Amino acid sequence: MTQEVLLTGTGAPPPIRHWPALDLPGTEFDPVLAELMAEGPVTRVQLPNGRGWAWLVTRYDDVRMVANDPRFSREAVMGRQVTRLAPHFIPDRGAVGFLDPPDHTRLRRSVAAAFTAKGVERVREKARDMLDELVGELLRGGPPADLTAAVLSPFPIAVICELMGVPAGDRHLMHVRTQLILSSSHGKDVSERAKREMAGYFADLIGLRETSTGEDVASLLGAAVGRGEITPDQAVGFAVLLQIGGEAVTSNSGQMFYLLLTRPALVERLRAEPGIRRRAIDELLRYIPHRNAVGLSRIARQDMEIGGVRIRAGDPVYVSYLAANRDPEVFPDPGTIDFSRSPNPHVAFGSGPHYCPGGMLARLEEELLLDALLDRVPGLRLAVPPDQVPFSRGTLIRGPEALPVTW
Repeated sequence: MTQEVLLTGTGAPPPIRHWPALDLPGTEFDPVLAELMAEGPVTRVQLPNGRGWAWLVTRYDDVRMVANDPRFSREAVMGRQVTRLAPHFIPDRGAVGFLDPPDHTRLRRSVAAAFTAKGVERVREKARDMLDELVGELLRGGPPADLTAAVLSPFPIAVICELMGVPAGDRHLMHVRTQLILSSSHGKDVSERAKREMAGYFADLIGLRETSTGEDVASLLGAAVGRGEITPDQAVGFAVLLQIGGEAVTSNSGQMFYLLLTRPALVERLRAEPGIRRRAIDELLRYIPHRNAVGLSRIARQDMEIGGVRIRAGDPVYVSYLAANRDPEVFPDPGTIDFSRSPNPHVAFGSGPHYCPGGMLARLEEELLLDALLDRVPGLRLAVPPDQVPFSRGTLIRGPEALPVTW
């Protein structure tokens, strides 16, 4: 199918820019995305996989508009070979990521209780105890150590499994499958097989809990299936998405601590002023480029205009939350980390109906990690030069593979 371009004014349409999947070191901002932002608020891109081209929206207000406007549909992506980042990002029919309201709203409502302030607080003490044990083991083992292997990886896994209702004995298995699903280096078949295996696991777990009154996610989904509010397939798809998303904290916290440990002045301020840590976490979440390229696209349901460009019905549209978080109209001097930034309406967890349900949980985990590591390991620092920290390659979510530290 040939895509046409209409502009409201005169002149040539934006060129189609190839956007490769760059393996970027550290917290470097994607140079291709920076160029696209400079070219205009609405550009055209071609990603490494899929077909055709898509619109890319980068300005903060436009990003939020697209994310919240029902005229842009996730569900309409089904059956379309839209240009995309990963070879295995193929939509599953009925999956929450590809549903529009009201179906999407009904599915999200089934687990809402687990992700409210009360639901997240329910796991705070257990999470703190698990983290204290991990940090204790780190200290007993002595330096040097890999902070990712010792703390930043096992902690989010333990927390999301606790919230999901996954038994402790199955945590490692869930972690291995999550890594295979998120990696683009193993190929589509390996990733899809890991996804099917995780789906099978949750199908069994949710099926056993259809009469449960538990507060964990598997029990909430099982109860919703039992009441006929959602289908078993919808419940399983949602569980897989939540389990995978829960491990993103490993990469985010890895980037966060890499950033802090390469800027000692920031660490010293956070140690001296613990009262600013929550605000600092939001600023770090705004600043950190937590993923490569873009996530999931939407399809325009009707002709409309954004940034002086006419988007036609049927055109695929991507939004970049990374770009929105660097919009100078909303965040003055966006390339600077400013712990006093207020307000800070960042969109690190997305916006609109598909806002990340685990945003509050992720903030809790980052808060606990910051307190534990800064207060209990006062001499924490990198054990190697910053450019020798190995970062993940061929992945959708950015972060260090290992974070060698000493103290």
